[in-house]
Amino acid sequence: MTLAADVVDALRAANATVATAESLTGGLLCATLVSVSGASDVVRGGVVAYAPELKTELLGVDADLIAEQGTVTPDVAILMAQGVRDRLGATYGLSTTGVAGPGPAEGKPAGTVHIAAAGPDGTWTTRLELAGNRDTIRSQTVDALLSWLVARLGEESRSHRG
Repeated sequence: MTLAADVVDALRAANATVATAESLTGGLLCATLVSVSGASDVVRGGVVAYAPELKTELLGVDADLIAEQGTVTPDVAILMAQGVRDRLGATYGLSTTGVAGPGPAEGKPAGTVHIAAAGPDGTWTTRLELAGNRDTIRSQTVDALLSWLVARLGEESRSHRG
């Protein structure tokens, strides 16, 4: 079974849904989820907001924050996750922002990635320092977020049983 299938099964078992807000991954996260048969039960949709102004217009990320800090920050990742969760009516919002390379962007080296998840119990974010080409960095980012979500859903499932 694939990681994406594990996520879809865990979401279904938790009676939860997910939405994605993607910059760095350009839709790969949502595409990975919907590659699983039955994903339509739990995937609400996704927003690819590659341009900074779309992060503001579609996801509610503060334009001043982007102007001051850029788009590759934990705060932007958090606001993207919260924005997509709210706008698409999902239990969980997942987001990706970063530098896929091959060169630096916003003064940050390729492989600098921020991922976030917003859910009923709050928001989580982490910074990843990844190596490899664009495809590798993007796929490692997807795997990191899906791994986090399946672990989180497993924790919730265990805590509700006990």
